[in-house]
Amino acid sequence: MTLGRVAGVFGVKGWVRIQSFTRPADNIFEYAPWNIDGTVWTIDEAQEHGPGFIVSLAGIADRDAAAAMIGAEIQVPRSALPEPEPGAVYWADLIGLEVVCEDGQPLGSVESLLENGVQDVLVIRGDERQHLVPLVRGPIVKSIEVGQGRIIVDWSPEY
Repeated sequence: MTLGRVAGVFGVKGWVRIQSFTRPADNIFEYAPWNIDGTVWTIDEAQEHGPGFIVSLAGIADRDAAAAMIGAEIQVPRSALPEPEPGAVYWADLIGLEVVCEDGQPLGSVESLLENGVQDVLVIRGDERQHLVPLVRGPIVKSIEVGQGRIIVDWSPEY
């Protein structure tokens, strides 16, 4: 499961800047070790820095080695994550689910999710177009049925 990404380098001693996808952002440090590009890494040191964090990984001692990691995803096995609380889901579990309107009309499948500051947004790829559907449970998202592979929404294909 992807928890973040290496966003850049910091200094000359091999530290990397990371962008966390967890909520809250510092929860990324609850899960270790990290798998980055197929290699398992342990964290020597980490600290908050600007909008993200800077991290020293065991075995990375220079800027060039750190720079080679830029853009790589920070992953952990799904088994490392706790089960979501009742009614909650991980974003990763929504990717690929089919999205249908309440009347049964298909919209497409979840391609990705976005944060816009107000609510999360499902990016749905249909046959003819893309739909952006606010992930607002109740009035818009009627049900998320991960086991059945679908999400039911109160949405028009014309939106």
